Amino acid sequence: MSAPNAVEKGAAAVGAHLVRDVSLPALVLHREALEHNIRWMQAFVSNSGAELAPHGKTSMMPALFQRQIEAGAWGITLANAVQTRAAYAGGVRRVLMANQLVGAPNMALVADLLADNDFDFHCMVDHPDNVTDLGLFFAARGLRLNVMIEYGVVGGRCGCRSEQEVRELAKAIKAQPALALTGIEGYEGVIHGEQAVSGIRDFAASLVRLAVDLQNNGSFDLPKPIITASGSAWYDLIAESFETQNAAGRFLSVLRPGSYVAHDHGIYKDAQCCVLDRRSDLNEGLRPALEVWAHVQSMPEPGFAVIALGKRDVAYDAGLPVPLKRYKAGILPAEGDDVSACKVTAVMDQHAFMTVAPGVELRIGDIISFGTSHPCLTFDKWQVGCLVDEQLQVVESLHTCF
Repeated sequence: MSAPNAVEKGAAAVGAHLVRDVSLPALVLHREALEHNIRWMQAFVSNSGAELAPHGKTSMMPALFQRQIEAGAWGITLANAVQTRAAYAGGVRRVLMANQLVGAPNMALVADLLADNDFDFHCMVDHPDNVTDLGLFFAARGLRLNVMIEYGVVGGRCGCRSEQEVRELAKAIKAQPALALTGIEGYEGVIHGEQAVSGIRDFAASLVRLAVDLQNNGSFDLPKPIITASGSAWYDLIAESFETQNAAGRFLSVLRPGSYVAHDHGIYKDAQCCVLDRRSDLNEGLRPALEVWAHVQSMPEPGFAVIALGKRDVAYDAGLPVPLKRYKAGILPAEGDDVSACKVTAVMDQHAFMTVAPGVELRIGDIISFGTSHPCLTFDKWQVGCLVDEQLQVVESLHTCF
């Protein structure tokens, strides 16, 4: 007896309709909002005098990488060597790896890609030990690796903790013929608190000041070195700081937001509201393009529904799923009813507990669309996402490569 064919989680045929033909739960991306977000962020970054290298770890969907590059992205940011190899297989030829390249097996993955002279790769360093290891490994391969110094903040994530450490590290890189110092990088998303805005501006100013200092000392191996920062919450402040300090004149300014491509109904929705408050010239912001759809599975008590959706399907680290609309399974045209007054109170591995608001009538088998918070940790739970048009018909299957 032969084994049944494997089914990719989230797979749906082109032409299928969400309320009639698709096995749920499913990851859903709305084409109109997705395309709007890609255009919007590219225009914002270009108008700021910078280049865009979207962080691909958000979706790990090569089809989205290609859309971003076709819209004008300078390259794609990634988090590790395995992601880099997956993006390369998907056609990406310029990568900022916004992390340190550590461990010989990971170095070997990158070395194999560098055999392609058209592949432009840059990774981060923040310690002399890593510089030595990289220098020895790539020298033995007869290759030269592009590295950028990561500058961090005390109590934050990776990165040199002082300007003096940065200067000393630049000297260590210079002593390794197999390494080329191509720029400086920072990440402002670890700066929090009531004074976050001023702290981020100070951090960006320090980043630019260091870049100027290193350039004046002849530390860089590019005539126009890269200076880069920016996650998905504070990109406007980084763009403003780089532009104000004329970083784009002496340097190639690169911004790296990633979650914008799908946006969300939680932390990035809130962050976008703050961006629009700070920038009165922006008439419209990003639109949430990502949802997860699931069936009502059980209604064991009055006012309480169990949804066939859980921790294995949707992010829950930065807020629970948000009920948006209810659809009647199999009924076309699909008219969604607002169920935003309902509330998810808990999620288990494969179940979500939802209170049913007064006046909302549900039955077993109804379909609920949910918004999410923190799209990175929703995408990584899926092999395939359904790209749908305005009529909720699947127009493309978008594969992930986590």
